[in-house]
Amino acid sequence: MDQIKTGQFIAGERKRKGCTQKQLAETLNISDKTISKWERGGGFPEVSLLLPLCQELGVTVNELLSGERVSPEDYQKKAEENMMNLVKEAQENRKKIILSALVAVLAIVAAVPLVVVAGALEMEAWLRCLLIGIALVVVVLGIAIACILDRDAGAFECPQCHQRFVPEMGAYLMGPHTITKRKLRCPHCGAHKYCKHVLTK
Repeated sequence: MDQIKTGQFIAGERKRKGCTQKQLAETLNISDKTISKWERGGGFPEVSLLLPLCQELGVTVNELLSGERVSPEDYQKKAEENMMNLVKEAQENRKKIILSALVAVLAIVAAVPLVVVAGALEMEAWLRCLLIGIALVVVVLGIAIACILDRDAGAFECPQCHQRFVPEMGAYLMGPHTITKRKLRCPHCGAHKYCKHVLTK
């Protein structure tokens, strides 16, 4: 899915309707900054907003996902392409989540022998410190890479307003979490709750 193309399409259809970003935002009960973000290609409308947005713009969901008007002859083909793109996105994000877990585990597995060697064998103090330092660097880098992959894989869904969003890295790192949920503040409704990690934005 081309977010820039979809954003340009949203902007074009909004202007064709003679509607400002603020007016469209008020109709959808969101901020005009969100509309601006979509139109710049910096984000994509949440699933719960697709139908209301399409209704306001006078387009179909298929056209919105395609980022262009679709003729009746091409409608089925475009629908299939869009469905395949969504499936592909979900598969890629699933791979990122698996990879993030593997990176974290490998970092810990690589660091443990260094710490064991540093503690078990007789050696110079500087060498012991060096081994422990390398182990710490490996763990920190591994966890950082794992966090980046996990955060960018899909989005988080607010249990209160059901909006999907990608949190800032600071909020992501500081949020308490379970395996599938993380406590975050929803940028749409302000709720601070455990948000489910989903594979599509």
